[in-house]
Amino acid sequence: MTATTVAPPPSLPPSSRRRWTVLAVCCLSMFLVGLDTTVVNVGLPAIGHGLGVGTRDLEWTVDAYTVVLAGLLISSGALADRCGRRKVFQWGLTVFGTASLACALAPSAGALIAARAVQGVGASMLSPVALAIVVNAMPDPRERARAIGVWAAVFGLSMAAGPVTGGALVAELGWRSLFWINAPVVVAALVLSAVFVPESRAAKPRRPDVPGQLLLTVTIGLWVGILIEGPRVGWTSPAALGAYALSLAATAGFALAESRRAEPLVDPGLFRGPVFSGAVLGAVAVFAALNMTLLLNTLYLQHTRGFTPLAAGTATLPLAFGATVCAPWSGRLVARTGPRPPLYAAGGFLTAGGLCLTGIDRHTSVYLLLFAHLLIGVGFGFANAPITNTAVSGLPPSRAGVAGAVTSTARQLGSAVGVAVAGGLVAGIGPAGLAHASRPGWLLVAACGVLLLLVARASRPERARRAAGPGTPTAARTR
Repeated sequence: MTATTVAPPPSLPPSSRRRWTVLAVCCLSMFLVGLDTTVVNVGLPAIGHGLGVGTRDLEWTVDAYTVVLAGLLISSGALADRCGRRKVFQWGLTVFGTASLACALAPSAGALIAARAVQGVGASMLSPVALAIVVNAMPDPRERARAIGVWAAVFGLSMAAGPVTGGALVAELGWRSLFWINAPVVVAALVLSAVFVPESRAAKPRRPDVPGQLLLTVTIGLWVGILIEGPRVGWTSPAALGAYALSLAATAGFALAESRRAEPLVDPGLFRGPVFSGAVLGAVAVFAALNMTLLLNTLYLQHTRGFTPLAAGTATLPLAFGATVCAPWSGRLVARTGPRPPLYAAGGFLTAGGLCLTGIDRHTSVYLLLFAHLLIGVGFGFANAPITNTAVSGLPPSRAGVAGAVTSTARQLGSAVGVAVAGGLVAGIGPAGLAHASRPGWLLVAACGVLLLLVARASRPERARRAAGPGTPTAARTR
């Protein structure tokens, strides 16, 4: 009986070419998800002018996408493990493409924010599922580490290239083209996934955790909402105090509910080890720093310095260059030496880049700005592969969808927090005072780099081995 039920692992495609083709298809979808996280940033002034809205509504235009994406990622990963990863991947592409068209046709800020939220639903089915497909297609640990490096490079490049792409689109075709551009990419990804991506699912998928999902979404939405609305309603107003209490209650309720379930949405036990916890915390810090950088850069250059959207987007080219060059290099370093060296590099470069701009004013040299962007881009490029590989290696292959979802949730939570904090710092500030008001944001970018240095220390190989335990595969213990 036992012999007849054992089948070859689904993670053994017929050839190396097929494995890397699968990676390419997944990277195409991830490029969409990452691009839509940041491409809107540089178009925010044009969207605000076109729809007649201010900074607060513009923040929601960005964070409606990232909050929903962060809230649903883990459930989407579990759904893919249960129903089939290729199937859920294609569902996500369809929802994402349809919502992109709704964004392009939105007649008002409310309609745009709602469509962006639906976009987040579709994107939640792409990010963790794409990583799960890649992990299952690459059974060799070293090959998997290189593939994750490529995957992280594409995702990082898409986020870093978002402002440049957005600036060019807004300058030539208007802000609605930021969403029209998704349609051909979605169609191509649907066709390629049907041809090349094999179906796979977990041998023992988990049961749905509806209470956990609802509490997670509410918790993330409340905390991000506080950061966005706090400057408007007042941090000590009755409304804000009530929101704090509600947010704390939702957080406590989520932790309590998950600790009592046999198959929780997020297993609290995963966070007891410093390696996995550090990877998740590091993902939040890296993406908070990136999104603070992009939003503060957009508002400063366009409002204070009078740059066009295209010029403001072009100013981020050093950031995109640094991320593009260093992300695959980081993947190779992880495969050879483990996560510590690239994490130390990431923390050092992020810290230096943030410190460069803590004294920014209306007359700061553009060369200093470009140099700071290069440092931040290098730090961002070095960070993604070790964080992703550490988190994925901390979970069994049968839960690869959940592994990708936890890391992706941390990334998107960091993105939402970064936008909310940066927007809160400059909300209601005129062009003359915007540079000075943004200085705490650059200090926070540097602080995120310092946090990465601490994460690197927690990822020592000997600690990883102790955290993994004797039953964990060698690859997971040493990376």
